[in-house]
Amino acid sequence: MQKFIAKFGGLIQGVISGADRLVFRGSLRAIQYQFGMMGYLWHKKVPLTAFGKHAEQITSKIKEASLQEAERLGRPIQYLPSSNTDKKSLAEQIAERDKIEDGLICVLSCVEPCLSFEVGPNPAKKQIELKHRLRKCLFLYHYWMHPVFGFMSARIQTWFPFQVQICLNGREWLAQQMKREGLQYIRQENCFPWLEDHTRAQQLMDDQLKTDWPKELGAIAQQLNPVHGEIFGGFPASYYWSSIETEWATDVGFRGEVELQRLFPLLAEHGMTSFSSPDVMRFLGHKVTAQGQVHGNFQGEVCTDMKRRAQGVRVKHRVDRNSVKMYDKAHTTSGSVLRVEMTMNNEKAFRVYRPKEGEPRGKKDWKRMRRGLADLHRRGEVSQQVNDRYLDALASVDDSLRLQEILGPFEQSKHWNGRPVRALHPFNSDDGLLLEIVSRGEFMIRGICNKDLQ
Repeated sequence: MQKFIAKFGGLIQGVISGADRLVFRGSLRAIQYQFGMMGYLWHKKVPLTAFGKHAEQITSKIKEASLQEAERLGRPIQYLPSSNTDKKSLAEQIAERDKIEDGLICVLSCVEPCLSFEVGPNPAKKQIELKHRLRKCLFLYHYWMHPVFGFMSARIQTWFPFQVQICLNGREWLAQQMKREGLQYIRQENCFPWLEDHTRAQQLMDDQLKTDWPKELGAIAQQLNPVHGEIFGGFPASYYWSSIETEWATDVGFRGEVELQRLFPLLAEHGMTSFSSPDVMRFLGHKVTAQGQVHGNFQGEVCTDMKRRAQGVRVKHRVDRNSVKMYDKAHTTSGSVLRVEMTMNNEKAFRVYRPKEGEPRGKKDWKRMRRGLADLHRRGEVSQQVNDRYLDALASVDDSLRLQEILGPFEQSKHWNGRPVRALHPFNSDDGLLLEIVSRGEFMIRGICNKDLQ
């Protein structure tokens, strides 16, 4: 990133890097698999023939307890007939409508596929048995304005094994931190075009990595299922937390809106036309040959694409399920944001220096990264390295004057024969087409008239 800052430092007001979207999964490992589930049923003295009835009773108990807080506060509880409904947007609309600044916003429910259990016959053994299979069940989505994390969501699977998923946003979290410290900022969606103190904001983002995750995530899970302890009694079943998706964003804050508006089209074109597959692999931490080529034993897929959206243009480079992307996140008179973001879905592509699993005092070595919380700090470190490499590569963009910038002073209206004549704009779609027509070869011989233009 230092090369990028060195080149465009005069246009930049500050840079912050840290977590953007964080998705955690909580699994009850004690009952996640058939052997463990059988142990639970034995502990509860539930025969396989009564499994269905027992599961329905537990599910009803969880639903009732999970919705109790929303009912007490009079917050909306809404069933969604389609799981494809944009739940986040709906919750944001409810929060804005009801002016919710703290606490529970709503609970949304829908039926979705899940991995669960059923009891069925085993013809080979001529007996019934517990089976692990894909089925559908009701999920409850809770949305909060959390005192620590800001706007966030969490969901619980209401059928065994009661998996939990929690989604946070690091910029939402940063906004809460800055409010507590009294730092001034201007916000647009989940980025900050202007910050009073970029250095302090970065320190606050760094502090996020010091979070006691089991404690914080466990407290949220308890809100999803207040009767967890009652259901499992003396059976040991606590949540194991893993980070199934992380987004790590570097926001480069530009002064005003004109600087980034001019520069971004050049960066987008540079990203699409200048970076080869080996470049993309290097950005995302993969090895290339000494000649700068893709290794012959690489079996994955390398993709680069560009999308134009209402918010702006996005350039994305992907290797398998990991990606780095760039987009102009905000344009305001107070400042603009260029965001480079690394999304990690396949943590096994990276290494972490640690001892062997189950041997905390064992010899350390470079081993595959895990999804567990123990490697979350390393995720941030690796993601920042990806962003740094990408920004440094963008520093080689040719940002010299464009032809349209050179011609700008000449695109002025004139007076001819005492009458005002509008300016010619060669890069305007209509004038550009006009110039394209009059430069055609056949008109060099016989001339051009209005009929030809029509």
